[in-house]
Amino acid sequence: MKVTLKNIIVPSIPLSVLLILSCVGLWVASDFGAQLAAAHSTQSTVVDSMLSFLSLSALLSSLISLGLTMLNVFLLSQVNNRFTIIRSRTFLPTIIFLILMSSLSETHLSNGSNLALTIVLLSLFYFFRMARDRNASEQAFMGSFLISLGSIIINPLIFIIPVCWIGFMMFQSFSLRTFLASIFGAVAPWIIFTAGEAILLGKIDIGNIFILNPVLEFNPAIIPLQGAIYFGTLLAIFIVCTIGMFSLSNSDAIHTRNKLNFMLLLIISLIILTVIFRSQFSSFLPIIVLIFSLLVSHPLTLKQNNFYGIIFLIFCAINIAYIISKFIFI
Repeated sequence: MKVTLKNIIVPSIPLSVLLILSCVGLWVASDFGAQLAAAHSTQSTVVDSMLSFLSLSALLSSLISLGLTMLNVFLLSQVNNRFTIIRSRTFLPTIIFLILMSSLSETHLSNGSNLALTIVLLSLFYFFRMARDRNASEQAFMGSFLISLGSIIINPLIFIIPVCWIGFMMFQSFSLRTFLASIFGAVAPWIIFTAGEAILLGKIDIGNIFILNPVLEFNPAIIPLQGAIYFGTLLAIFIVCTIGMFSLSNSDAIHTRNKLNFMLLLIISLIILTVIFRSQFSSFLPIIVLIFSLLVSHPLTLKQNNFYGIIFLIFCAINIAYIISKFIFI
C-alpha cells in the first residue's frame, strides 16, 4: 500500500478549504477539552496590563488568537514562496502549522505570543534579504528592531539577537555596518518604550518592564504523561525530518541551505530559552511551531515516499490523540 501526500502538498481549492476548516474544528475541540479558565500570562507587564484593561473573555481572546494565527499563516506562505525555502509549491507548512496551533490550546489565550510571532515573521522578511550583502544595514536594523519589539511582549526573546548575528555570518552579510545597525535596531524599541512610559506615567521602572525569571531547577515529575508523549513524538519526527532535510541539501541552492541552517539554529536557540524560562513556555510555542512547520515540510514535500507519508500520518494521529487526551485527563 502506497501512502502519498501529493493531494495535500498541492491540494485543490475545495480540499484546501476543507483542511483549514478541519483545523478550525480541532482548535475548537482543543479549547473545549482543555481547562482554560484564565488567560496564560506571558510574564510581560505590557501584555498583562493590556489584558487587564480590555477584560477579555476566554472566547474573545481565543477568537483574537485564531485571527492572528490566520494572519501568520498568510505570512508563513509568503515567506516560503518569496524566499524559496522549499523549492516546490506546497501546502504542507500551512497545514502542519495549523494542526499544531489548533492542538496546543496553551497558545489560544496567549494573544501576546501570537502577536510576537507576527512580528518575528516580519523580521524574517528583512533578514532573508541580507544574503551576500555586507551593506544591508537597513535590513539588519529593521530585522533587529522587530525582534526587539517582540521582546517587549516576550522579554527573553531579546537573546535571539546574538543568534541573528550568527545568521548574518551564514548569509555572508556580517560586517561592522550590519553589526552596528543591528545593535541600534535592538536598542531603539526599548528606548522608545521607556521614554513613552516616562512621559505617560512620569517614572521609569526597568524592573517592572523587563521580566526574565529563569528557572534553573528541573523536575520531570511536573510534566503530564500525555504531554511528555506528545512532545517526545514531535521531537522524534523533527529529528527524522531534519536528517531527511540534510540529505537533500546538495540539491538546494546555497542561499536556501543558509536559510534552512539559520532556522535550525533559531529553533534550537528557542528550545534552550524555553527550558531556561519555563514559566513562559506557551509564549515561545507559536514561534517554535512556525519554524518546526517549515523545516519538517521540506523533506515531506521533496521526498514523496511511503516512509515520509507514514511520518505525516503519525504526526496527524498524535495531534488528534493529544486533543482527545484533554477530554480524558481533566
